[in-house]
Amino acid sequence: MSGVQVLTLDAEAEGQRLDRWFRKQFPQVTQGRIEKMCRKGEIRLDGGRVKASDRLAEGQSLRVPPLPDAAAPAIKTAPKISDADAEMIRDTVIYRDASVIALNKPAGLPVQGGSGQAGRHVDGLAAALAFEGAAPKLVHRLDKDTSGVLVLGRTGRAAAALAKAFQSRASRKIYWAAVAGVPSPQAGTIRYGLVKQAGHGPHGAGEKMVALHPDEVAKTPGAKHATTDYTVIEAAAKRVAWVAMVPVTGRTHQLRAHMAELGNPIVGDGKYGTNAQVNDGDGWGAQLGGAISRKLHLHARGLRLPHPDTGATLTFVAPLPDHMAKTWEVFGWETRIPFDPFEDED
Repeated sequence: MSGVQVLTLDAEAEGQRLDRWFRKQFPQVTQGRIEKMCRKGEIRLDGGRVKASDRLAEGQSLRVPPLPDAAAPAIKTAPKISDADAEMIRDTVIYRDASVIALNKPAGLPVQGGSGQAGRHVDGLAAALAFEGAAPKLVHRLDKDTSGVLVLGRTGRAAAALAKAFQSRASRKIYWAAVAGVPSPQAGTIRYGLVKQAGHGPHGAGEKMVALHPDEVAKTPGAKHATTDYTVIEAAAKRVAWVAMVPVTGRTHQLRAHMAELGNPIVGDGKYGTNAQVNDGDGWGAQLGGAISRKLHLHARGLRLPHPDTGATLTFVAPLPDHMAKTWEVFGWETRIPFDPFEDED
């Protein structure tokens, strides 16, 4: 068992999540143990309490409590990236400079690893995006089945600045979705709170977010306020609508849960809608049938945020994935619209 250590963080720690940095430095300590030490205040950053998800900065002082001795060191090697996967992830790059890389993440590719994912996720493929520098760092996430703009920082300082832009809401994210039915009213703000409902599968598989009236959030353990702006851009009769959304807050599955709560689940989202194709009186089913893909129709269309070095405004736009582009073609929806349809309305 080691004693208490007080470490001064170097440039390598800049922008990293505390739990990831901790696991690299002390591989004998589990994620659960890290989170417990944070909750109990045993790990402290510049003398204050810290969360496992907090990001670190060069020069900060980190208190590390007594830890179990490491077992005999096991040599870990990163999974080898195949030539096909390296080419695939490089083909998703839509912008690159010395500090920032922006991708059009494919639907179905996880951002980070999980059970059974091995190294085939954006984080695991980041080494293929090093180009002439180091592997870039994640600063935000998209769901596995959501496509679209994903930004990574190419240096520790850039990653920290980009993460701060997301946390301070200096960024503007525009999502496009096809939803079952047509929301009424056709533009508005959804303010339902969200709370996680445990799944019944192995290791909690199947968990989902449940919407709550805003007045119930304070009374419900684990619930958080959530806000989404939305507007209908086009509609095909009363069967389906093209909706633009801005997540004012960034909760898990927020857009999916909010649209389903309106009775207009995102097409292909059997988790929050149903796999039916009809309105049974309790919200639309999430499938349209016919030529329309059963895949999730949710796309991070655009992102605007300040450059981490210069402060100049960066604007990224990602083309629709093939399955959504085909749906847009079926309904005759023209994608050449302003970057931010909410500003256009005003």
